[in-house]
Amino acid sequence: MEQNWLTLMQEQTQRTALLETNKFSRQYGLTLTEEQVQLILQERKTSLREQQRVEFGASITEKIIYTFCSSPFISQANYAETLCRLQDIFFLYKNEMQDELSDDELLQLMKDQFEKLCFGDLDYLANTCLYNFAQAIRAGYQSGSTDDPKAEYARFDEVQRWDYQLYLEALQDIAWR
Repeated sequence: MEQNWLTLMQEQTQRTALLETNKFSRQYGLTLTEEQVQLILQERKTSLREQQRVEFGASITEKIIYTFCSSPFISQANYAETLCRLQDIFFLYKNEMQDELSDDELLQLMKDQFEKLCFGDLDYLANTCLYNFAQAIRAGYQSGSTDDPKAEYARFDEVQRWDYQLYLEALQDIAWR
């Protein structure tokens, strides 16, 4: 009975904290309803169980919200679902990267890749970008080993990238012909 009381208290605290993020995310046109918060908390619990992880203290979900709510690739229509998926991706790659990155480092890597490489595609983020980075971590790459982590990432990234600026120039050339 005592454990149920503690669990209920913890869930209420987490629910309140997630609803409080609306004060910040509202400036980006994003808010969570009580039902969406319930969904996110349930998905978090499922993800933690599947990844065999435990969280102490504040939930990573709040940090995900503060990190990602400014993204132009997240809208009110996909906000709750995107947060659920980002939680799953975070916990999966926390394990896959053998906890070599701090929470903040992993979140920043996820945000950079999400916006600059994946253009909001969560499947590409999880199945390509973070997968490659996790392989590098397991092969011995250590975060913070260079002053330019993006250059370091490019060194081991096997996926051929296209240059967005070059693409726009090519489109202009075609249009002018």
